[in-house]
Amino acid sequence: MRNKRSLLIEQLDQKLKPFTRAKSVTVPERGWVNAIRTTLNMTLAQLGNKLNITRQGVSRIEKSEAKGTISLNTLKEVANAMDLKLVYALVPKNENIDQLIQDKADKLAKNIVSRTHQNMKLEDQAIQDEKINKTIQELAFEIKREVRKSIWD
Repeated sequence: MRNKRSLLIEQLDQKLKPFTRAKSVTVPERGWVNAIRTTLNMTLAQLGNKLNITRQGVSRIEKSEAKGTISLNTLKEVANAMDLKLVYALVPKNENIDQLIQDKADKLAKNIVSRTHQNMKLEDQAIQDEKINKTIQELAFEIKREVRKSIWD
């Protein structure tokens, strides 16, 4: 039977699935607000009127977005003013949440086994590469299993 943590991971992966193609989208150099506004042939003043701010205020918003310092609330207001919907998500750089957990478990296991192996080499008790790799895989499996365990079970 799947535990709650595993179910949460699967559900989150399903929620993020529609965003997988969005990872390859390149943000316009001057930001989305500027790109959409200019594509719609909307002036700074026209967007400013919809937002009840000056055209200089809209210009500041566009510059803020291009620098990456804009707030989500401001983006949401601009989207609403332009009859758009702000879509927001945090997506794994590779694959999905389950793979992210696996990658982190593999990295941690490799670090632990490498440290232990180094100590064993110093004591002239080194083990073969094949055994090291098997130990890393086993430890990564255990780490991933622990991450998937739920304290509520």
